[in-house]
Amino acid sequence: MPLQLFCFPHAGGGPTTYRHWHRALNPHVSVRPVHLPGRGGRAGFTDVESLVAALDSELGEQLTAPHVFFGHSMGALVAYRLACRRRATGRPLPRALLLSGYAAPHLPAPLPPVDDLDDATLIAMLRAAGGVPAGLPDLPEFPAHHLPALRDDLRLCTGYRDAADPPLSCPAHVFGGDADPLVGERELRAWDRHTARLSGVHLLAGDHFYLDHAPEQLFRVLRPLLRRYAAAE
Repeated sequence: MPLQLFCFPHAGGGPTTYRHWHRALNPHVSVRPVHLPGRGGRAGFTDVESLVAALDSELGEQLTAPHVFFGHSMGALVAYRLACRRRATGRPLPRALLLSGYAAPHLPAPLPPVDDLDDATLIAMLRAAGGVPAGLPDLPEFPAHHLPALRDDLRLCTGYRDAADPPLSCPAHVFGGDADPLVGERELRAWDRHTARLSGVHLLAGDHFYLDHAPEQLFRVLRPLLRRYAAAE
């Protein structure tokens, strides 16, 4: 069975974030975009740990095969906490954590509490980070269709408090944009507190959403890493 790459989306995102990854990374890995619980009309969650518990239950047996987690922005926090939960229950860890665009979880969340921001301010902040396509916020349906789920996800991030768990034993590779206004190199390197094996910090050209604007530079780093973990026993 090929190595499974479970990909966790950013706040407000979904599986379509990774729709082109299988073509780009095949045959090294089977890409498994994750649909977070609480989306698509299901009940939402008020804290990260509840979301992770539901996600762990949903993925279930899929995590028995060799696998790696990739998470971008909020997805990095979710991937990390899912690995911590699985360790606590004595189940297999991913062969590696690939964590992108998120400050180490003992640091403050990259964005301020969203309840203090009106829609226009929130959209402006996201646009400055590179996270809103030009013209999209001007569509009349944008606030009603996109902002509620995005606010819910961002509340999970700002409400998270580090559990001070021991470092994970699986290796971690950390990624970020060199012009990311939300998360800098210092915040990325601080992940070394949460893993016993920080195997690299990769700064790639771009802003917070460097992986959408110029994905090939990320794929060039991921391909040899995934080949290594696919071959690991």
